[in-house]
Amino acid sequence: MIISKTPFRISFAGGISDIKDYYRHSYGSVVSTTIDKYSYVTVNRKFDSKIRVSYSKTEIVNHVRNIKHPIVREALKLTDLDGGLEITTIADIPAGTGLGSSSAFTVGLLNALYAFKGEYKGAEVLAREACEIEIDILKEPIGKQDQYACAYGGLNHIRFNPDETVFVNPVISKRKTKEELDSNLLLFYTGIHRKASTILTESKQNMSNLRKHVDTLRDLSEEMASALKNNDLSCFGELMHTAWQYKKKTGKVSNPEIDNYYEKVRLAGALGGKILGAGGGGFLLVYCEQQHHKNVRERLSDLKESEFHLEPQGSRIIYVEE
Repeated sequence: MIISKTPFRISFAGGISDIKDYYRHSYGSVVSTTIDKYSYVTVNRKFDSKIRVSYSKTEIVNHVRNIKHPIVREALKLTDLDGGLEITTIADIPAGTGLGSSSAFTVGLLNALYAFKGEYKGAEVLAREACEIEIDILKEPIGKQDQYACAYGGLNHIRFNPDETVFVNPVISKRKTKEELDSNLLLFYTGIHRKASTILTESKQNMSNLRKHVDTLRDLSEEMASALKNNDLSCFGELMHTAWQYKKKTGKVSNPEIDNYYEKVRLAGALGGKILGAGGGGFLLVYCEQQHHKNVRERLSDLKESEFHLEPQGSRIIYVEE
């Protein structure tokens, strides 16, 4: 049996610039970090030659081509595995909430499948092949940041180049700065459901008109990386606020209910915040100094808070039994 553990991510700025429709004409840039919420995948040898896949549904099939779960089907094809397998998955956070859960699952599944074969694959291979499955094969209207964030782990400034290469640069700052960043971030579940693919498809189709706003988001992510390197968290928080104002100009990423929540936390002392992922719902990330936490929590008392900490590691194998 093999068990992989892959962290989810939160992105601070630069989203949409990781989509090919944007970075192929210039380059994209995001600042993100992984957190201690995970996707777990188990791969075990099955007694017979069939394949059993258990997620929100359970499938038992004779051949890979008959698997309905698209990511599982394509991952098995890519790793050249067929038959005699049982695959199960669980996660700390529901899918579709803006934490990169789909890509975390894809990366973790590939990691587990390769380990099952007795092969080690590093973060670059796992991220690149996860992108291949989700973007090139399954034609999901998503970018590349989630796959690379989840595979590598940690607090990173990630650059997406026109030639399809990706540079993952760890953000170097004082230990105290990262500890304060960890302490100053709050996460609240809005309870609003949205389909990320719809929002992202609209953004892709309208990229020519959005380009100037995405340029600004990309540049803000680079300023944010510099603020962290300079250990200036006040600047980081304000940049997060500015980035959210520009992100709202790129599509249906907000609504009156979200705007109301955001206005409340700003009035309560928060320097910045944003809806994670494609937007439209899911989790609201808030940056505020600890003396304002009580006020923020009171203003958002009708939302469910999810406590978390930064996670320095990416996808890894946590259990191997021959």
